[in-house]
Amino acid sequence: MRFGWCCFGRWEEFEEEKGVGGGEEIEGIMKERKLKDFYSENVEDNEIESSESRRGLGMFFRGEGSGSLWQQIAEGVCVRSRHPHGGDEGAGSAAPALEPLVARTTEPAIGSSRNFVQYASASNQRHVKVEGLSLEGGTVRADYQHKRAKVQSNYVECHYESVLPLALNSSTSHADGGCSISLGPAPYENEMFMYLNSNSNNVGDEEHMDTNGDAPNMEDYEVRMDLTDDLLHMVLSFLDHIDLCRSASVCRQWRAASAHEDFWRCLNFEDRNISAAQFADMCHRYPNATEVNIFGAPAIHLLSVKAIDTLRNLETLILGKGQLGEAFFSALGDCVALKNLNITDATLGNGIQDIPVYHDKLRNLQIIKCRVLRISVRCPQLEVLSMKRSNMAHAVLNCPQLQDLDVGSCHKLSDAGIRSAATSCPLLSSLDMSNCSCVTDETLREIAQICAHLRALNASYCPNITLESVRLPMLNVLKLDNCEGITSASMVSISYSYMLEVLELDNCGLLASVSLNLQHLQTIRLVHCRKFIDLNLQCPMLSSITVSNCPSLHRITLTSNSLQKLVLQRQESLTTLALRCQCLQEVDLTECESLTNDICDVFSDGGGCPILRSLVLDSCESLTAVRLSSTSLISLSLVSCRAMISLELACPYLEHVYLDGCDHLERASFSPVGLRSLNLGICPKLNMLQIEAPQMVVLELKGCGVLSEASIHCPRLMSLDASFCSQLTDDCLYATTASCPLVESLILMSCPSVGPNGLTSLRCLARLTLLDLSYTFLINLQPVFESCLQLKVLKLQACKYLTGSSLESLYRKGALPALCELDLSYGSLCQSAIEELLACCTHLTHVSLNGCVNMHDLNWVTSRYRLSESISEMPSSEDIQGPIQQPNRLLQNLNCVGCPNIKKVVIPLEARCVHLSSLNLSLSANLKEVDVACVNLSFLNLSNCCSLEILKLDCPRLTSLFLQSCIIAEEALETAISQCNMLETLDVRYCPKIYPVSMGRLRSVCLSLKRIFTSLSGS
Repeated sequence: MRFGWCCFGRWEEFEEEKGVGGGEEIEGIMKERKLKDFYSENVEDNEIESSESRRGLGMFFRGEGSGSLWQQIAEGVCVRSRHPHGGDEGAGSAAPALEPLVARTTEPAIGSSRNFVQYASASNQRHVKVEGLSLEGGTVRADYQHKRAKVQSNYVECHYESVLPLALNSSTSHADGGCSISLGPAPYENEMFMYLNSNSNNVGDEEHMDTNGDAPNMEDYEVRMDLTDDLLHMVLSFLDHIDLCRSASVCRQWRAASAHEDFWRCLNFEDRNISAAQFADMCHRYPNATEVNIFGAPAIHLLSVKAIDTLRNLETLILGKGQLGEAFFSALGDCVALKNLNITDATLGNGIQDIPVYHDKLRNLQIIKCRVLRISVRCPQLEVLSMKRSNMAHAVLNCPQLQDLDVGSCHKLSDAGIRSAATSCPLLSSLDMSNCSCVTDETLREIAQICAHLRALNASYCPNITLESVRLPMLNVLKLDNCEGITSASMVSISYSYMLEVLELDNCGLLASVSLNLQHLQTIRLVHCRKFIDLNLQCPMLSSITVSNCPSLHRITLTSNSLQKLVLQRQESLTTLALRCQCLQEVDLTECESLTNDICDVFSDGGGCPILRSLVLDSCESLTAVRLSSTSLISLSLVSCRAMISLELACPYLEHVYLDGCDHLERASFSPVGLRSLNLGICPKLNMLQIEAPQMVVLELKGCGVLSEASIHCPRLMSLDASFCSQLTDDCLYATTASCPLVESLILMSCPSVGPNGLTSLRCLARLTLLDLSYTFLINLQPVFESCLQLKVLKLQACKYLTGSSLESLYRKGALPALCELDLSYGSLCQSAIEELLACCTHLTHVSLNGCVNMHDLNWVTSRYRLSESISEMPSSEDIQGPIQQPNRLLQNLNCVGCPNIKKVVIPLEARCVHLSSLNLSLSANLKEVDVACVNLSFLNLSNCCSLEILKLDCPRLTSLFLQSCIIAEEALETAISQCNMLETLDVRYCPKIYPVSMGRLRSVCLSLKRIFTSLSGS
């Protein structure tokens, strides 16, 4: 008989010799053909369906006759299909023949047929190269025993077998290692169960599994795992259970490492649909688990009983959302290692029977939001017990070591029941009985007598508590929120709690005053106390105080050596504040509308706050005169103090002051202060200002319209903005420039009172580089030309009285040689003056001529002749021989926006505007012709030039062209942009003669276009 075999892409054929039969002869043939590794796998580890599995496995047997021994062996290994009832088909005759062969096989090796099926079974029989495998002499190199083989493949698409044992009707036999097989991807929430079931009986199995059912991308991919077991153990210790299950699908080493019991000490199945059989299997596999969480799992009674019976080292058990029967509580005592038990939102028993909780070692018991009629707890070592929000009517406690008891919101528990439960625990240190409306003062008195170690008491929402004749001297924490019976008389009892550290009195509606002298009090809360009037605290350890929404509060007296921050916002009735706080650094009194001017004495030197650094008095509308003298204050905020008319600050270290909205301020004095910058906002009534600030750099007086007297002594001042100071006189400007010689930027926009005498004082400002004289009535600028030799920016917007003669020194005599930016927008200069300015001032980089109604044309062809004439008029022109060489202009930005009378703009190459990069001629309604030749122009704006008809461009570097609302024709536009080889953005929206359908032609003319903005339809 003739047979053939194929393994790892190698095909060989041979004939069965006569007389060969039985297991021993077959073993000899296998040794001769070096197929030992093929049968080294345990046949129980993986079962694959018959014909398709044979082809996917890379093995194909062919021969004659159906009863040959080779065929039986092949079927015994590869054709074991799962019987619906758990049995195996086709395994009977092959198994005996395989027993001696399997018994003699070596240790499974990387690169065996089973690993080959994972990389080649679903890849359409593509060839895969597996490196690192040596089969000489039937042995495998030990170096690869715990490493993954290198796999190289051009295309591999595998779907690993995924174990899905979660279906209720699936049959799995663990006796033979069988399990359900699925070729589809597994759901995310079932990853843990898939991994655990696949490891149930063959944790050391070398099969590589992917729980998601998806194969990794193996294109040009090499993987080699060189992590030692110890290092891998440390890495995996940072993963949760889901990630551990995912890591198990990487390789054999990771699969074995992720199953280590150190990572499964805590079995967390919260809100997971786990069956009793699966949970039992988990408990059997990890018997040393110390924590189990089955909160929200189905059948918590069965699962919890199984955990108690199986896990002898169980220390923490968390369960809930279900019903726990009596059997659970009966078996609870058998779990001797249990220390923590948490039961939440469960029904105990049948809801009407007595539930006993007996355990000798239990330390922490949480029975929260449970339904039970009566409960009895006998735990001699129990320290923490919480029965919060449970509806029990009776609770019997026998817990001599109990220290923390919480019966909050147990509405059915009577006053006597709470008293009995608390007094049965003599070592009790913390008691929470909030929301127990039946609690009375009698219960508190008895608790105080028996529980001598009580340190924390929460009696919030207990309306029957008044604390009259109740003495709780041992308390550290007392919470009485929403206690309607608490009044000012209750403070007498609280004052006996001399060890008190935390006191909460929120929403105590009848509380009128609090007067306490507690040496250890650190925190107090008073929120929404509607009748609260007076607060007097003599507490040297007080570090936190919260008083809010107490509309009747009038007086506050505080003495503390630890308080650092005080916030008393929105106390609209607060009129008196007395502080003796040696460590207080921050105070916020925002919207305390009734505070008077006397509050300033509290925060000045000698007022009780010696190290105060920050003070906020925003929206304190009763303050009229603020006078502060403090050597520690750094920040002051008086925003929206609209009634303030006078401000005097003598704070040498003050760095920040905020005065926005103080629009009634008339007098302000900052002498001395440590301010580096000051912005007075808009103070239209400010008429007197005094500033002495050695460190000030920036001063903004914008909007101080009636400021007439100003004494500014700031030797380091660099920027002064006095915009709209309409009453600022020449004398005031002279004094300011004399005391501030380092000013570099001076803005006097809309200061009509400044005249030539004031401008003469600018000679004191040797570093002045920016001067703004816009909207002034100046006629003569000669003082500026003579004094400001370092000036770089000059703004003369809307100076209606400036004429061409006012600027003759600029363009004829070479004044201001360092000037770079000139703004003459909305002025009255004539056409000739503008042409001479543009022709002669070649050193200007930015020129703005917006809104110049007297400018008719911008023609550099004629301007160059004016330049020649101007040069010829110079005294030294008689020494010049030969033709005059025009210099290159430095102009970079030219703005002529909104010039209604300009009709033609011509900038030829002869104008030598080699640096011009931006030209803005928008809103020039009568502009008809534009002819520009600038080699570096990149931005041209002709939007809303509704008369534009002729456009000629020789701008090879133009990138943006805006022609919005222009009447230019398509042919003219195509001709214009044909020479713009770098044009990227073109805006032709609302152009009536350019249609969207023509955009293709524009793109063909200018191939560099990337963005064209156009209307939806042509008009």
